[in-house]
Amino acid sequence: MGFRFEFDRANKILLVRVEGRLTDELLGETQGAIRTRSIATDARAGIFDLSLVTEVALSTAFVSELAKQEPAMADPTRPRIIVAPGAVAFGLSRMFQMLGESTRPLLEVVRSMDEALAALGIQAAHFEPFE
Repeated sequence: MGFRFEFDRANKILLVRVEGRLTDELLGETQGAIRTRSIATDARAGIFDLSLVTEVALSTAFVSELAKQEPAMADPTRPRIIVAPGAVAFGLSRMFQMLGESTRPLLEVVRSMDEALAALGIQAAHFEPFE
């Protein structure tokens, strides 16, 4: 369990899939990893997929603090999507979106990958593992 990266080279979309239990520690670990990989790929957009999360064990204090930090993808003109099908993950993601709006103006929270791709104006994506 944890997280893994995938990349769609044609559309330059970096995808992070989180699996299992989502904790403050795990979410914190993803931030540096996203920064490194978004620079390496010059990703034009990012998707943070919580579809495979089985339990959300995040504190609202951590989510609030994370929203105040510099974004993992530094360029504010690049869209970011959080896919959060579950009620708790969706609510915390919306909280993160609202609190970080000034530094992440193009962040959207959706319920499915289909909605994420539609928000990016992508008909189809081909994600491959990226280390």
